[in-house]
Amino acid sequence: MSDSNSGLKGINRRKFIQGSASFAVAAASLGSGVFSTNVAASDWKQNNKHDDKKTSKLWQKVKKEFVLDKKSVYLNTGTTGSMPKHVLEQLEDNNKIVAQYPWDMDGKFGSWPYVSEMVEDIAAGFGANTDEIILSRNTTDGMCSILNGLHFESGDVILTTHHEHVAATSPLNVVKQRFGVEVVEVQLPVYTGTENVTEDDYIEAFRDALNANSNVRLITFSHITYKTGTKLPAKRLCDLAKQYGIPTLIDGAHTIGMLDLDLHDMDCDFYAGAGHKWQCGPGATGILYVRDNASRLNDYWSDRTNPLWLINSSLSHADYLGTQVQMQYIGNDNYPAKQALADSCKMWDEIGRDNIEERVFELSRLCKALLSKALPHAYQFAPNDDDLLSGITTFNPFELTDEERLVEFRDRLRNEYGFIIRTTDFKLYKEDTVDSHALRISTHIYNDEDDIRGLVYAIENLYKDMV
Repeated sequence: MSDSNSGLKGINRRKFIQGSASFAVAAASLGSGVFSTNVAASDWKQNNKHDDKKTSKLWQKVKKEFVLDKKSVYLNTGTTGSMPKHVLEQLEDNNKIVAQYPWDMDGKFGSWPYVSEMVEDIAAGFGANTDEIILSRNTTDGMCSILNGLHFESGDVILTTHHEHVAATSPLNVVKQRFGVEVVEVQLPVYTGTENVTEDDYIEAFRDALNANSNVRLITFSHITYKTGTKLPAKRLCDLAKQYGIPTLIDGAHTIGMLDLDLHDMDCDFYAGAGHKWQCGPGATGILYVRDNASRLNDYWSDRTNPLWLINSSLSHADYLGTQVQMQYIGNDNYPAKQALADSCKMWDEIGRDNIEERVFELSRLCKALLSKALPHAYQFAPNDDDLLSGITTFNPFELTDEERLVEFRDRLRNEYGFIIRTTDFKLYKEDTVDSHALRISTHIYNDEDDIRGLVYAIENLYKDMV
């Protein structure tokens, strides 16, 4: 590409972003008031579910709370999100406090272990007790803490799926090599755009695996698969596991901040999620849920004297403090970052996590429907079905194995049109020797209908150019 062409493409991209609304069909009208960066929690408290005009104004306020580059449209929250302005500003202030008062941080974060008030503020928003939530570094941190801490022995079996992230597959590899554990991958049903895939299909896949394998000691799976964006029936899978007396560890990297979670109702044993993705906290933050001090392990793993070793802790010897404090304290921590995560969580709670889930799904449904109309022949891997729906849309209008072409499509979509998405790869069937590839779109609360319509219009135009 010549320099002159590169310059023209930059100009066209900005004009395209500004003008894409003209291609939208009856997009909702948005107001123009500027919302203060110092948002009071009470400002979000509105009951707008039955008032479209108020709902539209609410999401306009929310969108203005983010500092995302206006010359592009960001649709890659599944990789990392963006902090709200007031959270970003408070994070900077708190970092200055720690630098100014390194000994006691001027009492900013309360008493030792300095995160208790944060946890108290946010635990209920996830349907959990304060003694069940640990503010971790990310999903991988939580998954490793549990998988490497469980008292596995040779001959034990772990059930997982063939669509897991390295946050799970890496520690699974460790326990396999270290303890002689057998890791069995369940073949997930994979939607490609035409099949009738239901929750029952996922339940039966796990049930068949349970009946085919003896000595299963743990079931671990992604609540939403990062590869396709399919939402698995987590509560029903936990119910199934309980019938067999098996604990569950869930990778919730894409649910914290997207779904209206009730971890008690789900009744899993462990749940590890990210703070920097859909929850829009800073990097290296996450949430780990440990149900009731992992007490159910004493029933499920009664043959093991110590079912869970607290390997990621500075207080493994201090049982009197309780599991939550033991797992939370790892020596000096990044308290400003954890406070920023808590601040973002509080904003979500004030907006209403049910409202956020509904908004994310609304945009996701629109995206999937418009893509189906624009590219009816394309593969779509994330079902547009309420039971399996998430804020992630994955598709491929080309050959499934043509990674090079998808990367070119992704890059041109950003460079020429200003829309930022990503690619993923996965195996349709776990026996496949080559990967299938897809483009992945994440729709979140700082996106709107005009963004989605503009994106699909750009995708359609770019596709026509590339074929």
